Amino acid sequence: MNRIILIITVIAAAIMELIDTSIVNVALNHMSGNLGATLEDTSWVVTAYGIANVIIIPMTSFLVNNLGRRNYYIGSIILFTFCSFMCGNSDNIWELVTFRFLQGIGGGALLSVSATVVYECFPKEKQNIASALFGIGVFIGPTIGPTLGGHITDNYSWPWIFYINIPIGIAAAILCYRLLPESPSRQKVKEIDWPGIILLIIGIGSLQTILERGETEDWFETRYIVVLTVTAVFALLLFVYRELTTPYPVVKLAILKHPSLSISATLTFITGMGMFTSIYLTPVFAQRFLGFTPATAGLMLLPGSVIAVFALIVTGKVLQKGVSPALIVLIGFCCFIYFNWSMSRLNLDVSMGAIAGNLIYRAVGMALLTVPLSTLAISRLEAKDIPQGTAINNMMRQLGGSFGISIINTYIIRRMAQHRVDLVSNVTPDNRLTPERLQAYTSLFRSKGFSYDDAHHKALMLMEKVVGQQSSFLSYIDAYLFIGVAFIAALPLLLFFLRKKGNKKLVIASADH
Repeated sequence: MNRIILIITVIAAAIMELIDTSIVNVALNHMSGNLGATLEDTSWVVTAYGIANVIIIPMTSFLVNNLGRRNYYIGSIILFTFCSFMCGNSDNIWELVTFRFLQGIGGGALLSVSATVVYECFPKEKQNIASALFGIGVFIGPTIGPTLGGHITDNYSWPWIFYINIPIGIAAAILCYRLLPESPSRQKVKEIDWPGIILLIIGIGSLQTILERGETEDWFETRYIVVLTVTAVFALLLFVYRELTTPYPVVKLAILKHPSLSISATLTFITGMGMFTSIYLTPVFAQRFLGFTPATAGLMLLPGSVIAVFALIVTGKVLQKGVSPALIVLIGFCCFIYFNWSMSRLNLDVSMGAIAGNLIYRAVGMALLTVPLSTLAISRLEAKDIPQGTAINNMMRQLGGSFGISIINTYIIRRMAQHRVDLVSNVTPDNRLTPERLQAYTSLFRSKGFSYDDAHHKALMLMEKVVGQQSSFLSYIDAYLFIGVAFIAALPLLLFFLRKKGNKKLVIASADH
């Protein structure tokens, strides 16, 4: 019973952390108005959390070894919970951003350490079930975040998106204090790698800021983006050199010499890109072009989410019976490629049911990818390196999401401009449909009492609006196709795992861990 309670507790903590990556997105307008800040400044609420998360996640193994798993994990829950309370009580935007950053620092442990604890709670032969259970949290968190945030914001007020963490955090801290054992593989740190820590903070912090703010700031047209880019490149290069040469690295990058981890991390990066961009694009697409309410857009995700939970459990059992993880990853990639292809074929007459049906393929694809990729990532690592491998894999998922959203935003804007040029080139007097449509719009406005000149002017404005809407719609369609192509491009990496001889060793190694 204690084991079951501990598993539920750490998974709940991980879900809480992942929900907070996306729950504030729908509340930014409310925060902006309530705190008297611009929407641009308010978006730092999202940026600060992402920066803190990506900085702290790769340091998890070092912090566990240095502070002890119990102390670090329980302390992180307390920090996360306290900062959640302070976020809800913030009086100005920069106070909120500060506590949001600290909340992200606390949240970093709730992902990697939770995964390690779940793995330890299962015997060797049932590790894939552990991956499935934790995968439920990884999948559900980002998926329900926007829906939950919209419901809370619409029916209560934005501070409650932070206050809901408080009872969960308190319960998790108490239960972990009573039930969480110290890590059996803890190795006391002999020397703290301060240069590595500083370079990691500067490099990842600069990179994450560029990704989060680049599109808003028009990329390299803004001076501080240029400065941060140069800083990120030099800091990360120095960080890699430092971690590969120092005897006591803060992040043990040397374990990436294992092809199973490095290739799995790359595939996890692509998976994170697909997971976060699809959950970012689809609600916006449904609300902006199809007129769905936030609640309706959230409901579209529900059937797929329910099916994904069962798919995760089935995946764990199938892996336990010896089915190749690489084969399941291949099927997951195919499901996600099909989802993106289907979304790229939509038109403005599509129904909610059709989109919900497509989202089932996305959900099943993500379910089939989450567990096997976690298994493949740690399958050939020594027991003492598994926490570090898990942390690197989790960091790659979060970075994939950041890179993906940044790339997609830029891609959409550029495709929108191109589609506008293409469409406008057809709106000419030589095209017989143009004067017909213009005359129809003019007649419509004249029937409402406008003079001919006013009606003609409004007809031109309406045609401009239609062209803009179509350009935007086509750019979103292209974005889905772009993600699908990224998944196709990553498929050759699976050849490493699909080799018969190597795959046999992989399954044995996975069972040993």
